[in-house]
Amino acid sequence: MPRSPWTGPHPLLLASTSPTRRLLLESAALPVETAAPDVDERALEAQSAGLSPPDLALHLARAKAESVAARFPGRLVLGADQVLDCDGTVFHKPADAAAARAQLARLSGRTHALHSAVALAGTVQDTFVETARLTLRPLDDRAIAAYVACAGEDRVRASVGGYQLEGPGIHLFESVAGDHSTVLGLPLLPLLARLRAAGYLAF
Repeated sequence: MPRSPWTGPHPLLLASTSPTRRLLLESAALPVETAAPDVDERALEAQSAGLSPPDLALHLARAKAESVAARFPGRLVLGADQVLDCDGTVFHKPADAAAARAQLARLSGRTHALHSAVALAGTVQDTFVETARLTLRPLDDRAIAAYVACAGEDRVRASVGGYQLEGPGIHLFESVAGDHSTVLGLPLLPLLARLRAAGYLAF
């Protein structure tokens, strides 16, 4: 059985219940445990008026990591958050299919930024943010409705902007500039570099 490069005494503790983030870490052969952070994201965002979208993502990621680290002393905790920013407007996960269609109509034919922030807490203290820029094709109401019907309401409600690039959402895009893991909400290359520097990886 292949060995993990992980050298820590405990698995990495992910302050999230996101299956996508956990899968990204496990695909890199890292042992992962998860714990849900006790954080009200919308309340924190309301208290953080004036922060730029990248700084907001960092603030939320740090709050998640610190929330879990306080409950699990001695562990290395990873918090992450992603903010979608289109010309200064921050988007959240749509509440339903109608909201997803409205978000996609606003993003149609435009370039938006996905700011993916990571915070390490507990035995290592560090934060960083990476940004990807995505351009949607011009989409009319018929195309948007067809996409939402294809993807299904559960999927369009699961991510900001109403799309998942790793699924049927790929059909919506004209171009993507940025690392794929950043688009998915967990920039792996800078994260692995920091884990190596901290002595948690064998190579």
